[in-house]
Amino acid sequence: MNKAYTLQEAMSKLEYYCAYQDRCHKEVVDKLRQMRMIPQAIDQIVVHLIEENYLNEERFAQNFARGKFNVKKWGKRRIVNELKSRNISSYNITTALKEIDETDYLQAFDKLAEKRSAQLTDGNAQKRRKKLADYLLYRGWESHLVYDKVKELIP
Repeated sequence: MNKAYTLQEAMSKLEYYCAYQDRCHKEVVDKLRQMRMIPQAIDQIVVHLIEENYLNEERFAQNFARGKFNVKKWGKRRIVNELKSRNISSYNITTALKEIDETDYLQAFDKLAEKRSAQLTDGNAQKRRKKLADYLLYRGWESHLVYDKVKELIP
């Protein structure tokens, strides 16, 4: 049986939840629904978290973009799609992408493509090209970058 939470208990639980790691509104609302809070309570808690700066979608989007690029080497397309799936506004997505330096972006892409290309050992050049392209596209890198790089690395 799930525990019933008072408004105050839920609020402090969510303050901790947001302080531990930046969250988007969707994650917070989903968490409150899991806690079986009523819609009015959810609205009240979300407003409180925004006013107290526990919840800030712009900050979330910026940290998300920076982290996924730096740690997981995701391309901009994958980052944009992930942010959209979290209902982040176009404005915040655009702001988040500004966190990624263009020079660093292209250097990371080159390193990732070269590293992955070196790992592909299939004798068939066509299969290697497809595997490399699929890998980079899945990671969210722009198709024009991917196809130019594949031609360059596997002639």
